[in-house]
Amino acid sequence: MENSNTISVLNDLLHIINDRLEGFEKVEGKVWEKNHKLQDQYEHITSQSKIMKNEIINLITRRGGDANDSSSISGSLHRAWIDIKNSFIVGHLEESTLQNVIFGENAAIQAYQEALDSNDLDQESSEVVAEQLKKIKDSLHEFKGISDNFTE
Repeated sequence: MENSNTISVLNDLLHIINDRLEGFEKVEGKVWEKNHKLQDQYEHITSQSKIMKNEIINLITRRGGDANDSSSISGSLHRAWIDIKNSFIVGHLEESTLQNVIFGENAAIQAYQEALDSNDLDQESSEVVAEQLKKIKDSLHEFKGISDNFTE
């Protein structure tokens, strides 16, 4: 395993975290403020994501790398698509937003799992990434539960 591969994988995950933060910020005033359960979850996930971001940046810098602290192109395109889609939604904005959050969390889970499966991470990085993956899976489970309550 090369250090440069580890740094590259960690930077990819940093993009995912930034996409996650930007996605949540995008819908902050649209949905979360109208539903206290969603608002509490939003605040928890945003805080958690900022911690995760700092953990990844620290791993990158301790390995001598430069953190590429931006979002991904695909994440930016996805958020633009959501804006377009939501401009046509008259009702059920909360349900639609939750489905978009679930989609994003599933994409993050896939990226994190691929990072772990790549064997490009050292022991410490693998442990941090595995713990962050667990947090994202927990978040997905919570959002699925909230989404199920909207459809009942």
